[in-house]
Amino acid sequence: MRPFFCLANATMKFLLLTLSRWRVEGKENVPRTGPLIVVANHMSLADPPLLGASVPRRITFMAKEELFRGRFSRFVMEGYGGFPVRRGQLDRQGWRRAFETLKNGGALAVFPEGSRNPDATLQPPQPGVSHLAARSGAPLLPVGIAGTEQVRGLGFILKRPRITVTIGRPFLLPAVSGKPSRSALDQDSRLIMERIAELLPERYRGPYASRANTGGAHGN
Repeated sequence: MRPFFCLANATMKFLLLTLSRWRVEGKENVPRTGPLIVVANHMSLADPPLLGASVPRRITFMAKEELFRGRFSRFVMEGYGGFPVRRGQLDRQGWRRAFETLKNGGALAVFPEGSRNPDATLQPPQPGVSHLAARSGAPLLPVGIAGTEQVRGLGFILKRPRITVTIGRPFLLPAVSGKPSRSALDQDSRLIMERIAELLPERYRGPYASRANTGGAHGN
């Protein structure tokens, strides 16, 4: 599906430049090789291809199973390197594929919140991404997406919304050898959301505004 990925990426970049005021900041922070977990906030169905067009790495996406039920959406998601994961339950096959992607030195994109934000502000994350990062030892690359909440219906074309993708510096979570405790997962999950919040305008930060303002998430 590599040719599809390249064509879809080129098409997405053209659409972004034509229909929006798209800007990417922090591309220099992206490691060009090695395992990487890209974590970003999620507001629109446009976010996965937007990440693919904005991050200078070939990305594999973990996506909710519902996106693979329709023929067209399944074709698009698989073309972008996506694979389904069942939410709210242990999906061994999905997580096995995620670990294999990282073990092979690939870049894996995950939306920690698990679904799109209903009001564009950050929501509490699912614990899966912190477990994945802690067990794999892979660095996380935080990305803040602003503006895609305006991509709804065809009316957004007339507005040419300002879409900004801000890429932060990669960081590591403490590695674990056994099963991490729930409190450790919660702490790591909050750290991940704080790193994303730092890259977003105030109005998007939600419950993570205070820590982002104080710079509490800086440092490895």
